[in-house]
Amino acid sequence: MAHAASHHDVYPKAGVFTRLTAWFHDTIEHMAENHPRLRRVRALEAMSDAQLDALRIKRSEIVDHVFRDCYYR
Repeated sequence: MAHAASHHDVYPKAGVFTRLTAWFHDTIEHMAENHPRLRRVRALEAMSDAQLDALRIKRSEIVDHVFRDCYYR
């Protein structure tokens, strides 16, 4: 007597639109996370208060400092 085993996906695959939307979201997120300005914000946030004082930047103004040329054009 022969036995056959069939394997079924426990989790069904997402639809094409769902996968396309997820890919688009991941791509945009990756681009934003690797933007030089965001890297600069993170580098400044990692500095101590003394280091920021030497640069004359307040911790609460880091984002304003990094994006200062984008405001009020």
